[in-house]
Amino acid sequence: MNKYLKYSLVLIVISSIGFAIYFFPIKSDNHLENLHQKEVYTCSMHPQIIRDKPGNCPICGMTLIKKITESQAEEDNSIDNLLKPTDNFIVGNYQTTTAKDTTLSSEVDLPGIVSYDPNSSVNIAARISGRIEKMYVNYKYQKVAKGQKLFDLYSPELLTEQQNFIYLVSNDSDNTSIIKASKQKLLLYGMTKNQINSLSSSKKVNPQVSIYSPASGIIQGTEKMDNTSNSTMQSTSNNTEILNIKEGNYIKKGEVVFKLVNTDKVWGIFNVSQGYNSLIKTNQAIKIATELDKNEFMDAKINFIETQFNPADKSNRIRVYLNNIKLKFPIGLRLQGIVKTNSVQGVWLQKQALVSIGNKRIVFIKKNNGFKATAIKAGIEIDDFIQIISGISVEDTIAKNAQYLIDSESFIKTE
Repeated sequence: MNKYLKYSLVLIVISSIGFAIYFFPIKSDNHLENLHQKEVYTCSMHPQIIRDKPGNCPICGMTLIKKITESQAEEDNSIDNLLKPTDNFIVGNYQTTTAKDTTLSSEVDLPGIVSYDPNSSVNIAARISGRIEKMYVNYKYQKVAKGQKLFDLYSPELLTEQQNFIYLVSNDSDNTSIIKASKQKLLLYGMTKNQINSLSSSKKVNPQVSIYSPASGIIQGTEKMDNTSNSTMQSTSNNTEILNIKEGNYIKKGEVVFKLVNTDKVWGIFNVSQGYNSLIKTNQAIKIATELDKNEFMDAKINFIETQFNPADKSNRIRVYLNNIKLKFPIGLRLQGIVKTNSVQGVWLQKQALVSIGNKRIVFIKKNNGFKATAIKAGIEIDDFIQIISGISVEDTIAKNAQYLIDSESFIKTE
C-alpha cells in the first residue's frame, strides 16, 4: 500500500447546495503500538513499582493505577480538541454572510398574570379577647363590603366596661371627662358610636359586640391558614375553602381574624427571561393585553423591577400597578406585555450562521478555498440576530448557514 494512503482518505460529497471534501486521517499500526507501550502502571504508595499492565503491588497489595506520562495529551476544552481534524477545515462552496456593526431594537413579549397588591391589604384583628358567637363570613375569597357585619364576639371584659360606662352615665353624668374616657375605651374595644349611644340611652348591657368590616375587599384567609394555599388561588375547589376560625372559637386580643385584600388596585407581574434584563428599565412604557381580548391593548409603565432572580425558569419579575376599579381584572388573569426595547449597539450576526455544540457556539470562517470552524462568544438575541461578543469581526466572511457544513457522524468528537 502506498505510504500516503496510510495517513489519509479523501471523501468528496456533492449536493445541490455545493460540494465538500473531507480528509480522514488513518493511524498506522506502529503508532497504535507506541501508544500502548507508553501505558505504565504504578503503586500510589510505592512509586518505585513500575509495571506495563494492571495488577497489584507486590509490597502492599494495592491495585496499581495508570501513570500519566509526559507524552500523553492533557484534556483540552478548546475548539481544536472538540472538533475532529476531518471537519476543522471544510473545502466547499457555500453562501456567505458577514457580521454587521449596527444598532438594533426590538419588541420583547413578556408573559404575566394579575396578582393582589399586598400593600392594599387590611388585617382585621380582635381588639378584645372573647368567644365568637356567630360568623357571617365563612369562606375564603368571599367578597365583603365596607360596613358589612363579619362576626359577633362575646367578651366578659367588654361586659365589665359596659357596666362601668352605664354607672358613670347614670350616677355621675356631670363628670364629662371620665365619661368621655370610658366611651373612648369602648370604641377601642370595637364598639361603634351608634352602639355606644344605644347603650347610653337603654342602660342595658350587651355582652356581645358585632364587628364590622372597615373596608371593601375579598377575604384572603386568616392568620393561621397555610400560606401555601396562595399558590393554588386559581383552583375552583379553593374558592369555597372554609376558614379555620369557626363559631365557638376563642380569640385573643390582637389576633388577626381576617385578612382582607382590595382588588381595586392590583399588580400585573411579568417574567423577563435571562438576557433581556438589561433592556428593561423602570418607567419604561409597556403595552398590556389580556387573554380575554388579545387584540385590545392598554398602555402602562413599569413601576418596579425585582432584583431577585428565579433559578428555576432563569428569569426575574417586573411589576406594573393597575387601577382595577374600572378594569375589573380578576385575580389570576393571564396577561401579555409588549415592551419596545432601547436601541443596542453591537456586532450582530444572523442566527443561522452559527450552531451550538454543547456549551460552545461556533461559526465557519471563509479561509481560501474552504471554511474553518471557530468558537465565538454570543450575547443577547434580538429578532433573527444574535450579538457577537468575541471570536469574529465585521471583516470576516462567514458561512451563511452553519448547519449545512456539519457532518453529524464525524464533526464532533465522541470519545
